[in-house]
Amino acid sequence: MEHDFVTEQKFEKQDFKGVPLRRALYEECIFMDCDFSESDFSECKFEDCEFIRCNLTLVRLIRTSFHDTCFRDCKLMGLHFRECDEFGLSFSFDKCLLSQSSFYSTKLKGTSFTKCTLKETDWVESDLTGCIFDDCDLEGAQFENTRLEKTDFRTAYNFSIDPERNRMKKAKFSRAGLSGLLHKYDIDIE
Repeated sequence: MEHDFVTEQKFEKQDFKGVPLRRALYEECIFMDCDFSESDFSECKFEDCEFIRCNLTLVRLIRTSFHDTCFRDCKLMGLHFRECDEFGLSFSFDKCLLSQSSFYSTKLKGTSFTKCTLKETDWVESDLTGCIFDDCDLEGAQFENTRLEKTDFRTAYNFSIDPERNRMKKAKFSRAGLSGLLHKYDIDIE
């Protein structure tokens, strides 16, 4: 199916709430202060794009492509990233609210999450090899059969990860974060 081509455009303070985004290849576009809540990004392609202070709550992502896309200060609650086109999937998140989103069975190698709220996110069976969770809140996040090799949790907090149920070779943790690995044993660490 053919896509329109949109390049180097800036979309500012636009309201797309509940409206499907035009199916297109968006390249080097900036979306700033836009409301996409309950919109539909299905089959859209984003390459080298930036989303800044946008609301993307409950956006549909069926076969959506993200290549080198950056989200800053965005609200991305309740998204199902597994529905994305996983070919070349690459993005980063800075100061974003991603609570109650699902990354179930998604390959996110090397993805950077900086100062993000990731409460009650689903990471079950995902590949987070080499990911960085810098100053991120992972309260209630689910990790099971998750590949966490070389993943950096040194400044992450409120996580509970069972080392026996996840692949964690060379994962990085701070001393303060060790309680998040021992949570299931119900022991007191002081």
